[in-house]
Amino acid sequence: MEKSYKAYLSQISTFVFDVDGVFTDGKVLVTSEGDLLRAMNIMDGYAVKTAIQKKYNICIITGGTNEGVRKRLKGLGVQEVHLGAHNKVEVLNDFLKKKEIPAAHVLYMGDDIPDIPAMQEVILPCAPQNAAPEVKAISKYISHRNGGEGCVRDVIEQVLKVRGDWYQNFSAAND
Repeated sequence: MEKSYKAYLSQISTFVFDVDGVFTDGKVLVTSEGDLLRAMNIMDGYAVKTAIQKKYNICIITGGTNEGVRKRLKGLGVQEVHLGAHNKVEVLNDFLKKKEIPAAHVLYMGDDIPDIPAMQEVILPCAPQNAAPEVKAISKYISHRNGGEGCVRDVIEQVLKVRGDWYQNFSAAND
């Protein structure tokens, strides 16, 4: 019997995410000037900032090349933002080697076929609810949230809660 994804949560120190379809809903708005606009979920941003403050590694690997995406993620504190990544496995392996992170400590969330090879390199491949069927088939966890609608927050919060790193003093916040 295969282990539940929950068995892996306490091992995770590193999150790797695609952007379009994970941080966004996969739609792009095209302006009359040809600029591509995306919307990102603010709750995903809070989770990313919290993970970074708690010393988790966050790495973004995307085939997209929008510098606005880099600016947003850098603003959240993400240092490893890899745009225009056509070989996601190579970028992932270079990042893990540079940071000396074993794949057994890595969660990767992707939503489409280009993510599959990199997802197969890590201990906990995850997908948004609206990911491609092929991605869902190889995922150990499929979020109940769609891309751009809190799936990043979902996986980060689960890991941080299991590891005792999520916000816990709710009564003090309400005093």
